[in-house]
Amino acid sequence: MSAVHCFRPQGSSRIVLCCDHASNAIPTELNDLGLSPSDLTRHIAWDIGAAGVTRALSELLDAPAILCGTSRLVIDCNRHLDAKDLIPQSSDKTTIPGNLRLTPTERTSRITRWFQPYHKAIETIIREREGRGVPTMLVSIHSMTASLGGTPRPWQIALSSYLDRHVVEPVLATLRQPGDICVGDNQPYDLDPKIDYTIPHHALSRGLPHLQVEFRQDEIETATTQSLWAARFAQALP
Repeated sequence: MSAVHCFRPQGSSRIVLCCDHASNAIPTELNDLGLSPSDLTRHIAWDIGAAGVTRALSELLDAPAILCGTSRLVIDCNRHLDAKDLIPQSSDKTTIPGNLRLTPTERTSRITRWFQPYHKAIETIIREREGRGVPTMLVSIHSMTASLGGTPRPWQIALSSYLDRHVVEPVLATLRQPGDICVGDNQPYDLDPKIDYTIPHHALSRGLPHLQVEFRQDEIETATTQSLWAARFAQALP
């Protein structure tokens, strides 16, 4: 089981893709964290469909793509190391037995084995491009549930940004122009450097253009729909 999967590291695109919650894989020694097989297929374990969209975008754009290889329940690679939910003890009202009463050594082991290699891979690709003078825009791919806590989410795709709006505004306009889909702007999530880690650490710290996107999971359930949404999103990117 690999901590990270990289596609097209030498891709020619200006875009670099990352997917923090691409996998629902649990290391064998963690015994599925005490969860049932059905729990590990739910959104609590991964961003359903996000990996397929990321791979499709990588192919369409000839873009480097870095995908996390382990479940967000093992460690959430989009959280700061001191965050309470870095290794969540519960998610969407589901207790994670294997994350209760972790020792400091066990916590450090997860950071070393799963968190650090993923972010090192992103860092390596960005630095290599900087060395060649290749411009980079970091795009983080996520997916969201169709409803949460009984509240439906109307947005089929949603973009998250922080203070810099020069990338998000034209992408929003392009996605909305046909008028056939509902596009969220910092809904249901914004990009918060106090919570999110990947974009702030790798892009905001460098002043790189960036974008975080959420696809609604019922829109990207199959390889076909993942490819269709990847194509539409790719056409909207600058």
